[in-house]
Amino acid sequence: MNAFDVVVIGAGNGGLTAAAKLAQKGLNVLLLERHNVPGGCATSFCRGRFEFEVALHQLSGLGTAEKPGLLRMELEQLGVLQDLEFVEISDLYHVAASDGFRITLKTDRAETIAVLQDKFPHQKDAIQRYFDLMARYANDMISTFIFRDPEASRDKYPCLYKYALQNSKAILDEFFSDPLLKTILSLYSGYLGVPPTRLAFAYLAMLFFQYMEFKPYHLKGGSQALSNAILNKFLSDGGTARFNCGAKKIIVDKGQINAVVTDDDDEITTNYIVSNVSPVATYNHLIDPAQVPAATSVEIKGRNLSTSAFTLFIGFDCEPDQLDITETTNFLISTTDISDGIRDRMNRPDIQDDFMLLSCYDISDPEFSPPGTCQANVVTLKYGEPWLRIPPRRYHDVKFRCAESMLKRVEEIYPRVRDHIEEIEVATPLTHMRSLGHPFGAIYGYETLTKDSLFFQPGRYSPIQGLFFAGGWTGDQGFEPTLRSGISAAKSIIRRLGAE
Repeated sequence: MNAFDVVVIGAGNGGLTAAAKLAQKGLNVLLLERHNVPGGCATSFCRGRFEFEVALHQLSGLGTAEKPGLLRMELEQLGVLQDLEFVEISDLYHVAASDGFRITLKTDRAETIAVLQDKFPHQKDAIQRYFDLMARYANDMISTFIFRDPEASRDKYPCLYKYALQNSKAILDEFFSDPLLKTILSLYSGYLGVPPTRLAFAYLAMLFFQYMEFKPYHLKGGSQALSNAILNKFLSDGGTARFNCGAKKIIVDKGQINAVVTDDDDEITTNYIVSNVSPVATYNHLIDPAQVPAATSVEIKGRNLSTSAFTLFIGFDCEPDQLDITETTNFLISTTDISDGIRDRMNRPDIQDDFMLLSCYDISDPEFSPPGTCQANVVTLKYGEPWLRIPPRRYHDVKFRCAESMLKRVEEIYPRVRDHIEEIEVATPLTHMRSLGHPFGAIYGYETLTKDSLFFQPGRYSPIQGLFFAGGWTGDQGFEPTLRSGISAAKSIIRRLGAE
């Protein structure tokens, strides 16, 4: 068949949920994916006897059956929730410094406040006031952006209007004088790939609120289990998927989607497309430039690409306790500089005092790795452009020198890790660029600067009729937002088809 109601390009989080929601409504949907498995970032790969998780650290928005988060409700409506098994992660995160400092923040708000006040008694009152502010701000955000209060105003939501466009570091500086405390409370900014100096306080407040109110979760089987479940639902509802086959061209006629040409040179007639690839690639490589509005080209050029990442995937021949790893999520720090110095470090193709995140999923899920083993995902954020400037003859030398530097940093916190390595794989920004097809290996889509925050985002719509976007390029980044973005795009198409 060479005609479909909708063609979805890319089987990442947003593409999968868009395709599944559309097929659920009885539409004839084609899903195109250049890789041989679904998922994009939500996938895994095998080395030896280990299956390594690529990207998921803590799933947000799930909640419980009694107190469901938005993601749980969406997955339930999609019909995949019963096929997935989730494990609640008991802590927010553990912070370990090379000088021996340790602290673990809890998912319970009162417990975290108490832990912080015990470590930083000189900032006791400020800690309480800061967490009160985050709670007030998050509730204002929910009322205005989730429940869309039609009477929203500065008088009704003064907290929202006062802090909406302020950066996270400015708020931390307003409350605290201790640089270590400010560093600890800023670490979730890494989940969005933006230094606290450039990250809107709205995002930092909402991250803490989400994980405290609805708790962080691990997914049994990793993110690949989620991607597989959504794909299976899509197929069972009559959807068609082609793997090892992407889109070569999108045909636009008089500002309206007309067809898609696949990598196999099949021309598929359709009036609706959901693009789960970047707007950069969609507009610059798939669509005839003459069909792209000038304002759209200007807008794309005005956006910053996000950071990429440098990652170690390590399989150990022992249980986590033999390595002294006791928490699932661990931030490793050797500096308290949360200024634009973070951005400078992200632009260097080397590793020195960079912030790092070590995730050991076996803490929450002892069955995640083979019996008697465990694995760790160790990541630090790096922009892709400096890596593209490395001469090919020097690439492997730089890659493995960085890997050695990262491993030494991990050894400062967990001295026995090197003795128990069974498998290790190294991924650079160029690895992510090749695997994801994102320009410069940008793992978060566009950079979430304050000027590009949710208050100003262009969203999933395109000036080209019938073209919609899903995924991290359309708005907020992370698993929950990208999964929900696909459902939102699908609902928009369903409404338009209903109106027609």
